[in-house]
Amino acid sequence: MAAVGVSKRFGATTALSDVTLRIAPGETHALVGRNGAGKSTLVSLLTGLHQPDGGEIRFGGEPAPPVADRGAWRQRVACVFQRSTIIPELTVAENLYLNRQAGHGPIRWRQLRRRAGELLEEYAVGVDPSALAGDLGVEERQLVEIARALSQGARFIILDEPTARLDGPAIERLFARLRALSESGVTMLFISHHLQEIFAVCDTVTVLRDARWVLTRPVAGIGHDELVAAMTGEATGLTDVAPRPPAAASTPAALRLSGLALDGAYEPLDLEVKAGEIVGVTGSGSSGKVSLAETVGGLRRATAGTVSVGGAAVRPGVPAALKAGIGLVPQDRHREGLIPLLSVAENATLPIADRLGPAGAIVPARRRAVVEGFIRRYDIRAEGPDAPVSSLSGGNAQKVVLARALSSDPEVLVLINPTAGVDVRSKESLLGAVRAAAEAGTGVLMVSDELDDLRYCDRVLVMVHGRVTAELQPGWSDTDVVAAVEGVRA
Repeated sequence: MAAVGVSKRFGATTALSDVTLRIAPGETHALVGRNGAGKSTLVSLLTGLHQPDGGEIRFGGEPAPPVADRGAWRQRVACVFQRSTIIPELTVAENLYLNRQAGHGPIRWRQLRRRAGELLEEYAVGVDPSALAGDLGVEERQLVEIARALSQGARFIILDEPTARLDGPAIERLFARLRALSESGVTMLFISHHLQEIFAVCDTVTVLRDARWVLTRPVAGIGHDELVAAMTGEATGLTDVAPRPPAAASTPAALRLSGLALDGAYEPLDLEVKAGEIVGVTGSGSSGKVSLAETVGGLRRATAGTVSVGGAAVRPGVPAALKAGIGLVPQDRHREGLIPLLSVAENATLPIADRLGPAGAIVPARRRAVVEGFIRRYDIRAEGPDAPVSSLSGGNAQKVVLARALSSDPEVLVLINPTAGVDVRSKESLLGAVRAAAEAGTGVLMVSDELDDLRYCDRVLVMVHGRVTAELQPGWSDTDVVAAVEGVRA
């Protein structure tokens, strides 16, 4: 596969400028860059969603088919997006053979399930073809999407942030499958903001910055610092996060959990987060950490115990949590964090609409002034407050979610994987805003799998199978966290 000198403009915006990318057959090639670097635009050209304004796309030395010939594109390339394209209401078999269940006659369901089972077995996907796709986990849905792409004849697969919602063991299993596919001759373009994954699974890396090609190098011949410098234009990292002085014993609790439990997710636990304190929670995907944060944020109803903010018990539900002074950054910004048809201003001010005008009426000028302040404070790269939030890159969309969570000056801020799928610069902006909120007195509960996120915390709790098994104080090492998560030090 080759993209040679491709360029793309959307109105006055140059999304790609003379970018060249060549991927050898059977190679796993990484594509990295900050949000807005041009990665998504390049993927849209490689999958035939848009036609380049300049340059050309080639597969196996042949020119790419016309954009309108979707069948020809599906035979050449497939993309497994960060947001699954699996239809949850259909079975696995129906998803695998969607729009190609039969020739010109009626669908033979038994034969369809048999063919699906053979396909899944061929690619070592341990899923029942009769199961509803909506009942599958994230890892299983991704593998079904890969199998579907390969069954259509595509030998070039684009993986867009495939590990964003997977835990450590699931990531390792995915990487093992990718290596096996590569050995069988499948070519892959791997897009990730987690640079350690690039070194673990990729052969070559290409960096884009500001819509332009920066470098292409063998992964074995480039270091982490050099790669980050190529992405950002300067050397940067989150390893040197200055520790903060511990909260005084007399500091009041912003958040208190007393015997809080959720059947099947986590056992009764007690936790206190002081005003201005950042407490991290980490663990594997089955640890219960996300369910804990969602309970505090009102998305789940506890089966036992209480959540208290400022000494007052909080009733279940999101409206009650907001009223009590809890701001939430949910796990999935696309499904739970944003309303894509609304503007940046409308999304960012949802919790404070009653403050933007008399008697519940919003004064547009007042809302615009408030949101312009958010845009400056949180470094949101948007055309303005009225820009549709769907037009933003992932990192900037996440900044809007954080701005909304902080818009009401909450006593408690709950964050779930706040930097998942964002670039290094956006990560720094997001975490800097979280620390600023804490320094202003907000108590922060941050659930994350990212070591960079946890470095901003004053202490880190580790959960294993629904229980807090370790508490790490400032000065912990990466090895300390990994060992505790894996249960080595329980």
